[in-house]
Amino acid sequence: MLRFFKGFCLFSAAALGVAATPAFAAGDLLVAPTRVILDGSRGTEVVLNNIGSAPATYRISLEVKRMTPEGGLDEIDEANATPAERAALDMIAFSPRRVTLPPNQPQVIRVGVRIPEGLAPGEYRAHMLFRAVPDAAPAIALDPAKPAPTGVSIALTPIYGITIPIIVRVGDLGATAKIGNAWVGETKDGPAFEFDLARNGERSVYGDIEVTRPGVAEPLLLARGIAVYPEVGTRKVSLRVPPELAAKLKGPVQIRYTEDREVGGGTIDRADRVVK
Repeated sequence: MLRFFKGFCLFSAAALGVAATPAFAAGDLLVAPTRVILDGSRGTEVVLNNIGSAPATYRISLEVKRMTPEGGLDEIDEANATPAERAALDMIAFSPRRVTLPPNQPQVIRVGVRIPEGLAPGEYRAHMLFRAVPDAAPAIALDPAKPAPTGVSIALTPIYGITIPIIVRVGDLGATAKIGNAWVGETKDGPAFEFDLARNGERSVYGDIEVTRPGVAEPLLLARGIAVYPEVGTRKVSLRVPPELAAKLKGPVQIRYTEDREVGGGTIDRADRVVK
């Protein structure tokens, strides 16, 4: 997903819709994995790679995001964080917090968690932000033979960033999901295959979507990285498709929601729907 606001160009991974690979790129930065789950027993690593042709500097930080019923992620000011969100920010540790990468040079970010004694069972989540630090603007040499410019000029420099969820699970948590109504809708960017996805339990659900037609071997649609976080019971999933595919998706289909392949790929839910 691509969003522009406050002069920044930010990409949110592994929550809003499709994550085609276990790595995510924005600008010249590649990040893997796109999702981290910690249980306190050991830490993990996130690898950054500068795939550009010039050195680049990135600042790493944590922020709070909440899922909306429409499937988006709203950025929340820390002053408005819930106790669970505040706990996530406090217990997740990482290093380094700023890196400068030469071209094609990877950098490991070490991520760990310090779960405080007596913390209530549940899922705690913060989002790790990798934001490019822009180079200083070069000074503009003025021609003394020409009159000095008047007025104010503004140059906007896009700053690219990637966010990935860092999830801490405390206790033995479970969750289920159910596929609801499905339809082909229209968005400002074109047609989309849309359906409701409900979650129940103490943690998020995450997996892949496969849409098939009865009697047809090849899937009509595959989408990876579909999540429902604990702050919402039901979200709308909207997957943009070309017009020719939108037409093929209408009629009887089977929708299958499966666990991520890295944890076995088991079926979470399966539903037969007639799409209009």
